[in-house]
Amino acid sequence: MADRARKAEVVRETKETSIRVSLDVDGSGKSKISTGVGFFDHMLESFAKHSAMDINVEAKGDLHIDQHHTMEDVGIVLGQAFKEAVGGYSGVIRFGHAYVPMDETLVRASVDLCNRPYLIWKVSFTRDKVGVVDTELFKEFFHAFAMNAGVCLHLELLYGENSHHIAEASFKSLARALRAAAVVDDRLKGQVASTKGSL
Repeated sequence: MADRARKAEVVRETKETSIRVSLDVDGSGKSKISTGVGFFDHMLESFAKHSAMDINVEAKGDLHIDQHHTMEDVGIVLGQAFKEAVGGYSGVIRFGHAYVPMDETLVRASVDLCNRPYLIWKVSFTRDKVGVVDTELFKEFFHAFAMNAGVCLHLELLYGENSHHIAEASFKSLARALRAAAVVDDRLKGQVASTKGSL
């Protein structure tokens, strides 16, 4: 366990969205999610449960246009909150990966908490929508999260057909990879896991 509480709260207000995220990295997977997009709420609840982070998200966006701004901006704020809560990635394991199967689908997420954000997105969907969500918006969420969290994220669909399963396994695999990478390693004594001495 970290010496300090690894918690953060971030608020973002624009003409398109109003978002508040609170996050406790060392939680138990509790969540309270309200974005106005039912399937996205379900994905974020799953993300909280499998990352074992306590996450509250309250988002109000211009859903009369579409879900794009809401999903992207939640990714921005969630990424900022994660980075702030973990504290610059000193003293943590840093790398994590997870394979998540869901029926016929298998997704792999690999992360590096390195302050050098990057996204490799090798995920495709068999439908244009899951519920009311345009499936192309999932990439926007993951990209926004990675860029604002300072995380190098490789997300790959190894195989699968059902778009619901593909989306859900993507969120779950990222959750499990972050859970592994954010563990405090006492042997590092608060230092970063890098030969450079800084990230």
